Amino acid sequence: MKTTIFLSFALGAFCAAAAEPLSIWISSYQDKQYYENMVREYKKVDTSFDAEVHAFGFMEMGDKLTAAIKTGKGAPDIVQLDEIPFSMFLRGEVPFVDLAERLQRDKLADKFHPQRLALFSQQEKVYGLPQSLSAYVFYYRKDQFEELEISPVSLATWEKLAEVGESLQQSGQALMALDSSFFEILLRQRGGRMFDEQGKAFPDMDLAVEVLTFLKMLNGHGIAIAPGQGSIYMPLFFSSDVMDGEVLCLMGADWYGLDMLQVNAPDMAGKWGIMPLPTWADDPDHKTTFPTATFAGQGLMIYSGSKAIDPSWNFIKWVMTDLEANVARYAQGNSFPAYKPAWTDPRILASSDYFSGDSMGKTLLDVSKRLPAIAMNAKRGQAVFMLREQVFSSVIYGGTSPQEALAELKAILDK
Repeated sequence: MKTTIFLSFALGAFCAAAAEPLSIWISSYQDKQYYENMVREYKKVDTSFDAEVHAFGFMEMGDKLTAAIKTGKGAPDIVQLDEIPFSMFLRGEVPFVDLAERLQRDKLADKFHPQRLALFSQQEKVYGLPQSLSAYVFYYRKDQFEELEISPVSLATWEKLAEVGESLQQSGQALMALDSSFFEILLRQRGGRMFDEQGKAFPDMDLAVEVLTFLKMLNGHGIAIAPGQGSIYMPLFFSSDVMDGEVLCLMGADWYGLDMLQVNAPDMAGKWGIMPLPTWADDPDHKTTFPTATFAGQGLMIYSGSKAIDPSWNFIKWVMTDLEANVARYAQGNSFPAYKPAWTDPRILASSDYFSGDSMGKTLLDVSKRLPAIAMNAKRGQAVFMLREQVFSSVIYGGTSPQEALAELKAILDK
């Protein structure tokens, strides 16, 4: 009798535990609806699956996750992190499941763009699957270009862009917006690095100084202007500088054009076009430089303390490799997938009404054949933060020279 009671109790406890939904933390409120939809779709594949999706702010996520891990209470099974906050969890014991063996077992290791998969890896371990390609392009005012008789070809190189920008500035028109993140993008497009494989900052210091000097020149000559309020990622920037035509070009990744631009400036549909970034005139064949570079972009990870690692992996694998899930992520204005088999789908390559018939997919794939690698480092988040909050403004608006500012930052990061 006692045995029967015990077994009944144990079975009940097991069923209760099995029925408990997985916890998925998303670092974007815009993504919450998408992942709730994906949970519903995945239930058709696995009827026993259930999950609750919780969204936190981009900057809030790191603190929430750190607190949950330290206290051992309320941590998620699956977490979505941008590559920059992800870097901060690489100090000490990494709190995410190594997915390398699962990727090999399920023959997925070569299905993602290698640069994007490496972004969420450290040494031989893979801690996350990449959600987006995050390659940068120019979103430009096609209507204004036609009115001003500017051809995208005239911006083929950064040097030509500066010439066109100088001409526009004579009538008080800025060509593009400016942001601190552009330093790293142009540095890697130029062939430079933020960190080397040993973790040393700015191993290509001459290139870093050259790029920051170039950005300072663009701003000083009125070719590129910083937003009057906030940053290029803030709604106020779109409702003021963008809507008012203060800038003609926006430099951004796939998610910038799919999400931020279209959400914050929906009435500007048909006024924009897409073109590749300018390249560097001294390397037209891209022997040492690249057509584009990447910045930011999210991945999905499994918390190592999860009691449901296998179900979590099965969901991540499905949502990152299912064709319809990838197309939905793109079509719903989220991001362009890093999963290569999805790239041939006609819906991914279709022309866009918002971008005047241009195909974002075709442009992104054309420039992303070669992407500069990122040596992921535990201090990457610190570097990005200090560039934004201190270095960039002190050089662009203050009297600090690029050489001095970068030397000081390198000394801090190399400690």
